[in-house]
Amino acid sequence: MKYLILSDIHANLEALDATLAAAGQYDHALVLGDLVGYGANPDEVVDRIRSLPSATLIRGNHDKVATGLATVESFNHLARQAIQWTASTMSADRREWLAALPAGPATIDETVEICHGSPFDEDVYIFDDLDVRRAFKVMRRPLCLFGHTHVPAVFRFDTDIQVIGPPRGERFRIALADHATYLINCGAVGQPRDGDPRAAFGLFDTDSRTLTVVRVAYDIAAARAKIIAAGLPEVLAQRLAIGR
Repeated sequence: MKYLILSDIHANLEALDATLAAAGQYDHALVLGDLVGYGANPDEVVDRIRSLPSATLIRGNHDKVATGLATVESFNHLARQAIQWTASTMSADRREWLAALPAGPATIDETVEICHGSPFDEDVYIFDDLDVRRAFKVMRRPLCLFGHTHVPAVFRFDTDIQVIGPPRGERFRIALADHATYLINCGAVGQPRDGDPRAAFGLFDTDSRTLTVVRVAYDIAAARAKIIAAGLPEVLAQRLAIGR
């Protein structure tokens, strides 16, 4: 089985299209939430994801707020402006579909589980050692894939926690050892925040037990122009070019 791993698309149609083109053939897509927010194409991104031939999806915090399942209270000023625009722009049908996405974590097979924020709370960011240790304690599978931070990261646990990487370059491969467990973030498709503006996604081959974090260039200028034309805060366009 070959999984395509997508997270934090954030209504960036150009990044998503480049990602799908670069992914090549795969058997099943794993979509880890935050399809919308920040970018200018929420409806089109939802349509692309809905049309995937085989996929498992969970929701993200921006998906919840855009559909009225959560309030904007936890959002900063920029995120709040963007999600309010998103909620007012999306069609009723697409909002309804987005609102029906299940919460994570979700078990995929005997090896893989997915979550948006963490396996213990869908909205929690995994940033520090305590978060990582807590995640490893509650994981139900040897590999847990997460998103939310927009930063690629690889943590391994056997006798203790090891940080692998950080993932850099066009392709960063991780061979999963049989005796270890892994907590991996493949980065953000539409809102990278690790200083690399290229879209980030993952490919996991269950036969070889190899996960690859992939970076692909996309038409950032077009995505930025759409954000500005929509009347969204200009800083949301500017940050795409620097991967922050």
